[in-house]
Amino acid sequence: MSGMPIGALARMAGLAASAIRYYESEGLLPKPVRRGGQRRYSSQDLGRVRIIQLALSAGFTVAETRTFLTGFSPSVAPAARWRALAERKLAELNGQIERCLRMKELLESNFRCKCPSLANCERGFVRDCESQEPPCA
Repeated sequence: MSGMPIGALARMAGLAASAIRYYESEGLLPKPVRRGGQRRYSSQDLGRVRIIQLALSAGFTVAETRTFLTGFSPSVAPAARWRALAERKLAELNGQIERCLRMKELLESNFRCKCPSLANCERGFVRDCESQEPPCA
């Protein structure tokens, strides 16, 4: 499978050729060999693209994915790299989950306001702003 053009690599990975070029420009893929001015990729490049897809699917940013691929000493095993980045990502994700649960709770509360008008509700919020709890919720 050596020397495949960008279109073949993209098809095998289920991506557009522009995604392959983007990964290359972002330092996720090494610069490919060129023949006749055209990029040529190997099966190892397909493996790299699959790892990139896995990392992005796990929620890693492009920068975090680049760190996973190139930001560690070559002697650091892939699982150790993943754990190091995953710990930070999990903490970030847990914070997002907490925010989402608070949002869900507020949305499901159906805004239990008994005020006859929005103006009354606004006055209630101003009046009770020290209590840290919405007067209408």
